[in-house]
Amino acid sequence: MPRPIWKGAITFGMISIPVKLFGATESKDLAFNNLHKECKSRLKQKRWCPVDDREVFLDEIVKAYEYSKDSYVEITDEDLDALPVPSKHVIELTSFVQQAEIDPVYFERTYYLEPEQIGAKPYALLLRALKTKQVSAVAKIALRNKESLCVIRASENNVLMLETLYYPDEVRTADLPATPDVMVSQPELAMALSLVEMLEEPFDPQKYHDQYRATLLDLIEAKRNGQEIVAAPEVAAPRTVDLMAALKASLEAAKKGKGGAEPTTATASAAGGSKDEPEETEELAVAF
Repeated sequence: MPRPIWKGAITFGMISIPVKLFGATESKDLAFNNLHKECKSRLKQKRWCPVDDREVFLDEIVKAYEYSKDSYVEITDEDLDALPVPSKHVIELTSFVQQAEIDPVYFERTYYLEPEQIGAKPYALLLRALKTKQVSAVAKIALRNKESLCVIRASENNVLMLETLYYPDEVRTADLPATPDVMVSQPELAMALSLVEMLEEPFDPQKYHDQYRATLLDLIEAKRNGQEIVAAPEVAAPRTVDLMAALKASLEAAKKGKGGAEPTTATASAAGGSKDEPEETEELAVAF
């Protein structure tokens, strides 16, 4: 069992639930080391002081905040421990919201919450309440020198999950791309809806795999065994000029993939459109 990242209590009204926090995800990215091109030895990164012109070791390093150019305030571990922030050891549930009301752009990272033995019953009570009402609890938690907004929700595995959220000023709303100023005809929309309907299915994460990582591991193994590497040709992205023709071709391909299944009567009839209604043709780079 991994070590908990955080220990404390969830407070819900007058109820206190002692819990431990564990990371729910881990990165499977492959890490590369930097080698010297000539001798192939692994390079080392040294902490170098430009004033003393020497390497600095960990016991000589302190943390500091740069409040203006080359001006710093030193912050010690004791300063951080003494911060008067209740969320360091307590997750106070302040409100309850519908999960669908939270834009996924705010989600940062997911954790498991495990109850201490003394908190098993109130933990089960909160879990049951969240599942029954289909809501998430809003709170704050102090992790890694930062107080994060978070929500607690009931998972399908009957475990309380904590998800840290970005604050509004951490989301780049000012950098949103402009909405394309184009017209979409009713037949085009109906065809797109039919295509979406044919490809719609329950989400099964087990179906998806990191093909890039698997291919990279194969490459590493092949080079390790001295095999010749043959580059696969890149497949060019389709260029859509006639949107209706592309939609019809996509529907035909989807039908073959689904064993000839037809869209529902409502979307199929709408996809026929009206002969009197003009069709808009836009040049897009969207592949279904």
